[in-house]
Amino acid sequence: MTKQVLLLFCFASALKLSASESISASVQPHAAESFSAGYIQMKTAANCSYLVVVSTSCSSPKFTTDKISIAFGDAYGNEVYEPRLDDPISRTFEQCSSDTFQIDGACASPICFLYLYRSGAEEYGWKPESVKIFGYNSEPITFDFNTSIPNGTWFGYNLCQTLPPPPPPSSSSYQLYPHKWLIMSLVVAFVLSFWL
Repeated sequence: MTKQVLLLFCFASALKLSASESISASVQPHAAESFSAGYIQMKTAANCSYLVVVSTSCSSPKFTTDKISIAFGDAYGNEVYEPRLDDPISRTFEQCSSDTFQIDGACASPICFLYLYRSGAEEYGWKPESVKIFGYNSEPITFDFNTSIPNGTWFGYNLCQTLPPPPPPSSSSYQLYPHKWLIMSLVVAFVLSFWL
């Protein structure tokens, strides 16, 4: 009986930790109130490389001539800015497609905000489906849009207020992410079930 209770407790704790990743699913993209790319800063001296996958919605125009910019970063002041992702010659951001970019910038972790900026002739033009970022020392993160980006406005997500305060400095840079906690909890529960 004790084994089952312990296993159930570990499994419930692990589920609670992994569920915290999906809290942001109820948040919708919005216009940035006070964001300005002119003030992009880099708190760390290091430079990191990011793989950014932008998927264009099937309900977007067949192609776009809009100028598309991206900015993302963490809650600790590390920000990455790319002024032009679009390239009409290579036909980026076509309807029902994904485009992959390598962007270099400040080492931000975990990434908690992302804004897109669209400048074009139409009031509502290009419509992104999602943006997924693979980056430095953090799990990949996906920001779902599936809505048109208003012209001339930074538009996206800022989930930084939902993050815990920064951890105290330590000599170890080893970090555990929620899915690793899930795996560790299940392994510990499995091992403890043999001892009890």
